[in-house]
Amino acid sequence: MTNKAKISPIIIFALFSLGVNASPQMPDYIIFKTDTFATYNLILEQYLQKQETTESEKLFGLSFRDGASLNCWRGYQAIYKIENDSFFLVDIINCGQLRNKTIDSSTSITKMKTLFADNFKNGKVYINWFSGDINFPLNNKLLRWDGVFYKIYEQETVIRIATGKVISIKNVNNYVHNPKAIDREDKSKVSGILFKKLKKLKWKISDECDCSEKYLITIGEDGNVSKVTMFRYKTDEQIDKYWERDEYNYCINKIYNALKMLKFDIIKDKGWPISEDIYIEIWITEKGKIENWTN
Repeated sequence: MTNKAKISPIIIFALFSLGVNASPQMPDYIIFKTDTFATYNLILEQYLQKQETTESEKLFGLSFRDGASLNCWRGYQAIYKIENDSFFLVDIINCGQLRNKTIDSSTSITKMKTLFADNFKNGKVYINWFSGDINFPLNNKLLRWDGVFYKIYEQETVIRIATGKVISIKNVNNYVHNPKAIDREDKSKVSGILFKKLKKLKWKISDECDCSEKYLITIGEDGNVSKVTMFRYKTDEQIDKYWERDEYNYCINKIYNALKMLKFDIIKDKGWPISEDIYIEIWITEKGKIENWTN
């Protein structure tokens, strides 16, 4: 069972390779006890991905997405329910129906019967195809968002599922403050913190060595800067094609050595520490002065 969350290839395939704009997407929902919560886990898509089809434009046979809007490209939202320690799919609704309180039960039943046939029983489908962690927010404090679908909230309920059975339920805090570490709740401010450190360095002024470039600074699970890479040159083949190795190594090592002692607060996803890449672009002038070109 996977503990640490990754952005699923299902999301990338379903939302991008079939031509969708990178617009914010409506969430699915989970009924837990007496409440209904938004959840940013694509559970139904894992089932659909396994269904064989030669017509990918039908999204794995799910052809009822006609007329889908930019913020609900799938053409539907799924509603799940935890009931008697089991995980069920209970509705497949048209976009916005739950929010507008206009759910058409007959249409939902038709959709589920079409997809699941005999596995649709007593108005629901037992989700035996899924094992992993699902989460929903306990507060409105958003920590991270991929810009399209997946979100991480500061406080969440995490439910661990094994082939449809509930294994555990716990509340987690996804942000760990360390009084001796640097605050990074607001991701947009982190690149400025990194640049402030780089600004103190002396840079080579030479036509043969120019570190003006776009970089990714990786903050590891422990909150330390663990890696520096060039945004556009990640493979050995790309590096060797455009860079002299001595120049490349100088730039990477200089930035890493300047930042490696920084200690940041810990970010988690579903209660598990995660690493995070921070984008930064720098420009070195002819006088050796560094400028922050990060957008």
